[in-house]
Amino acid sequence: MALPNSLFHIGDKVEVCSKQEGFVGSFFEATILGWVGNSRYGVRYKNLVTENDPNKKLKEIVTADEVRPPPPRTRASTFSLLQMVDAFDDDGWWVGCVSGKRGSNRYQVYFELYGVEITYPASQLRPHQDWYNGQWVLPVTSSQEEDDGGQS
Repeated sequence: MALPNSLFHIGDKVEVCSKQEGFVGSFFEATILGWVGNSRYGVRYKNLVTENDPNKKLKEIVTADEVRPPPPRTRASTFSLLQMVDAFDDDGWWVGCVSGKRGSNRYQVYFELYGVEITYPASQLRPHQDWYNGQWVLPVTSSQEEDDGGQS
């Protein structure tokens, strides 16, 4: 069912950006439950649960600017040094940068916002994409800016 003034419909799968301290910049998979008004949605998270009942999925009211559709699935199994990626950890997707490789299938990811580096298998990574003006775009890397003289 279409919601008023909304990009999303009841039942749509989305990702919600956390603004909570310690989770800033992370995205959590959720389902739209409804339009609450004043540019807000009701959502139910796929992996987050309530504090009182670990079997009950967390429901929340979030603002429209915190909600985006899931990015298109990509089949990346290898990643480049300094490539922006999303790492699946703590039930959500966290934006980081590939800072190294360990063996054939594990990558070190640096999270600038938190100043930590963690190693992940490639299966827990996806190329980072930004939701911009209603479409998915790949971020421009500093090496791409240098190649085109900053004319992006």
